[in-house]
Amino acid sequence: MRFLYSLAWWLALPLVVARLWWRGRKELGYRQHWAERFGFYQGSAPRHRMIWVHAVSVGETRAAEPLVTALLQAYPERDILLTHMTPTGRATGQALFAKYGVRVRQSYLPYDTGWMVARFLRHFTPCACVLMETEVWPNVMAQCARHKVPVALVNARLSERSLAKAQRLSALMKEAAQAFSCVAAQTDADARRLRDFGAPHVHVTGSIKFDVTPDEAMLARGERLRAQIGARPVLLCASTREGEEALILDALPAVDLTGALVVIVPRHPQRFDEVARMIESHDLSLCRRSTLGDAPVPAGTRVLLGDSMGEMFAYYAACDLAFIGGSLLPLGGQNLIEACALGKPVLVGPHTFNFASVSEDAIAASAALRVADAESMLREAARLLLAEHERLVMGVNAEAFARLHRGATQRTLRLLEPLLD
Repeated sequence: MRFLYSLAWWLALPLVVARLWWRGRKELGYRQHWAERFGFYQGSAPRHRMIWVHAVSVGETRAAEPLVTALLQAYPERDILLTHMTPTGRATGQALFAKYGVRVRQSYLPYDTGWMVARFLRHFTPCACVLMETEVWPNVMAQCARHKVPVALVNARLSERSLAKAQRLSALMKEAAQAFSCVAAQTDADARRLRDFGAPHVHVTGSIKFDVTPDEAMLARGERLRAQIGARPVLLCASTREGEEALILDALPAVDLTGALVVIVPRHPQRFDEVARMIESHDLSLCRRSTLGDAPVPAGTRVLLGDSMGEMFAYYAACDLAFIGGSLLPLGGQNLIEACALGKPVLVGPHTFNFASVSEDAIAASAALRVADAESMLREAARLLLAEHERLVMGVNAEAFARLHRGATQRTLRLLEPLLD
């Protein structure tokens, strides 16, 4: 089965390359570091064995921050190899870990063919592999076993939908899952599904994302942004996905937001210009974060477009209320922990299956509310922006909820010790 999978990869490579070039039209990072994606690397190999952490994109990279920091502190003789699959993930890693200098080295993970992954492992010779959240690649697992590199899946989550997809390829995926040395699951439900998936040695350690702490400079940036906005109430629509902005903008004229500023931050930067055109097509006065500089947000602005990278904590710090995107359409939702950590009341849509447990727990803790659709979200936001006491109580509950669930990083670190010693 793995032979057929590898053959499919080789046959698809011309299309994969074409897709990289096509995506590079809007996001130039896809046209950089191509050699790494095929297992070729510039410069000398590392002088000593590194701890390899794979974080596919932005969310996983930000989630990895507490663990990478803890690993660097616990193992001062070891450096970190941080791999990604997307340019935005790589840029996020550069921003987060530049302060560690040469102790954190970045690269793209090559495509999942045995030959390319083997070249990667021979070049970097990692002492262990730590995969973040949901990354299971059959040839990566097989080559790690062949090169005697133990693999851990940490901060692991697996939805019912993802489990059903994996079970359709059970002969291929179960072999990969069974090769894990250990698995650190976010919740009991994730642990159960991961065991059903075939993973051994599954432990529940919680979500490392609760241990992410915003940089003081980013909080200060959020305060400056709020000062630029002024006294107007602020509704943040965070990490919105394709199709959601149109729903929100279509519903906006029907809802009285009492002078509130709506801040929309699309999850994918290649869509910034598209969303800007969409806002303008709805005859809504627009201000872009990228051109704002230090000037005040004009008083008549209805929508501020958050078209900047790496500022999500600043947007959360500047808002009164946060809607978490990816949840109005059946996309699975995004992480609400960062908003809760800053004591912000949260709204989520009906589709949060990628973060089902944490979303339900936040709702049960009166830190978040679920809404049915875009218009319901805006109406609930309008109500909460006027209900100051209720909003402040939700914010206190959100911060307490985030604080209660901290500690996953140290639990994960203890689980990894036998692999790293």
